Amino acid sequence: MTDLGNVFIRGVVGFIVLFILARIMGKKHITDMTYYEYIVGIAIGSIAAELTFSPHVRMSNFLFGMIIWAIFPMVLSKLELKSFRFRSLSEGEPTVLIENGNILEENLKKENLTVDELMIHLRQKDAFKLDDVESAVMEKSGLISVMKKSNVQPLTPKDAGLVIELDHSPQIVMIDGNVLEKSLQDYGYTKEWLLAEVTKQGAKRFEDVFLAQIDSKGNVYVDLYNDQQSNMPEVKQKLLMAANIKQLQADLIQISMQVTDAKTKEQFKAHAKQMDQLFHELSAHMVETSST
Repeated sequence: MTDLGNVFIRGVVGFIVLFILARIMGKKHITDMTYYEYIVGIAIGSIAAELTFSPHVRMSNFLFGMIIWAIFPMVLSKLELKSFRFRSLSEGEPTVLIENGNILEENLKKENLTVDELMIHLRQKDAFKLDDVESAVMEKSGLISVMKKSNVQPLTPKDAGLVIELDHSPQIVMIDGNVLEKSLQDYGYTKEWLLAEVTKQGAKRFEDVFLAQIDSKGNVYVDLYNDQQSNMPEVKQKLLMAANIKQLQADLIQISMQVTDAKTKEQFKAHAKQMDQLFHELSAHMVETSST
């Protein structure tokens, strides 16, 4: 048998043996990796080390061995896509550790997991009390997913019955003084509107802006080339005041969307309009101050 044939057979045998050993060791030893990644990482690292310190062995054998170990997981991954049964055999199944608030001791033993190790995983998921945990599952990757009981989960706007406007990914609309018109148009704004917004934050023209980002609610973050003026205490205080006014306006609009009484709704809208006018007056004053 040729040297390369011998390397191939040894590689196949080594892969199978390491795979079996990794399965026996359990999922907790391969956290955030598949069995393939775990054993291939060990094998290729060992081959590379042997290549460095064994000059008497032909380099072609080492390289062929590395290629074999790199190909194995690729082939097996394709097989997993084709066969659910093979995927279950190679990757295993998730293991329920806590169900309906009760620890399943037999499953802990199955995964060679101690109570102390379980508590570490739970604390990493902000679950410090076992009484707060509804269920916990060790995934195929070795990570543990935790679902808390309903009475200790954070209250969401949906739980409170509030209607919240959906937020979307923010968009960069300016880089190096250049307006990205497509991103701006995607949100339905014009260059004139953007110029007014960056002017409120200390810019006199587009060329003064290094970066500008807009969110789905029309709030604009601006970073100027000259940050010295925007970092002055007086300017910071005015920017904070403007941001608070803008937030108050958004809150008033949100409340007006939730109330059902028509008269009350109009009152909230009127107050929101006053906040908007106050915001524009303060912004104009800030621009005048910055130009002097």
